[in-house]
Amino acid sequence: MGHLAALHAIWLRELKRALRDRGQMVGGISRPLLWVLILGVGLNPYFRGEIYGEVRFAIPFTYLQFIFPAVIALNIMYTSVQSAVSLIADREFGFLREILVSPVPKWIVLLGKVLGGATVAFLHGCLVLLLAQFADVPLHLSGILEALGLMFLLAFGLTSLGIIVAHRVRSFEGFGVFSNAVILPLYFTSSSIFPLDPALSGAQMRVVYPDWLVILVEYNPITYAVDALRGALIGFNQFAAHLGPVVILVMAVAFFLLALRDFSRA
Repeated sequence: MGHLAALHAIWLRELKRALRDRGQMVGGISRPLLWVLILGVGLNPYFRGEIYGEVRFAIPFTYLQFIFPAVIALNIMYTSVQSAVSLIADREFGFLREILVSPVPKWIVLLGKVLGGATVAFLHGCLVLLLAQFADVPLHLSGILEALGLMFLLAFGLTSLGIIVAHRVRSFEGFGVFSNAVILPLYFTSSSIFPLDPALSGAQMRVVYPDWLVILVEYNPITYAVDALRGALIGFNQFAAHLGPVVILVMAVAFFLLALRDFSRA
């Protein structure tokens, strides 16, 4: 079997397994509905310009529009990390041992699994795009293409992160607890549900927000992923526009290399 055929077979196996998992499908659909239609609509009236001293927050978007790209990131985060649970299943039922003793290089096996998980997570992110009209987010072809590229790269990096977590956890239950312990802090400290205004300096932000919160947001790579998606979909960036794609690319490469290191030791 050629490397390309092996890569395709592993990718297709991951895809079919995810499509047969009704729980994952339900989660991929219900999550954006809850966040966009309930949280977004519910908090929308409270999102408006505020004045702190002489500085005024000027957010030219509704809360629903502001949170929409973050919901895409959330759906991708959950699906990417959860897809790595297949590694535990493969290890539990002996499939991983069989495939690792085959002539297929380990990096091909890992790449197939990561691409499979990333594809599923990418599709779950696309499900959120279907709600764009309900969030009053106008979609343009150039913005959609940019967002799709960012979404797949983000899904690739986070699926690799899921593999890293799965390598260190031996049970399904432990993986669920540990993955939530990773996803939720990353998401809530990524400026996903509240903005750090770009008009404020670092010192000013520390007047409005606690130091520890500003540091967590600024050092969280998901912050720049969400910001890049906002730039692509609603034309709003809190940070320099080039930072988002660069951080996502570096994160994807770094997590894949770490996952490969772990996988090579398996």
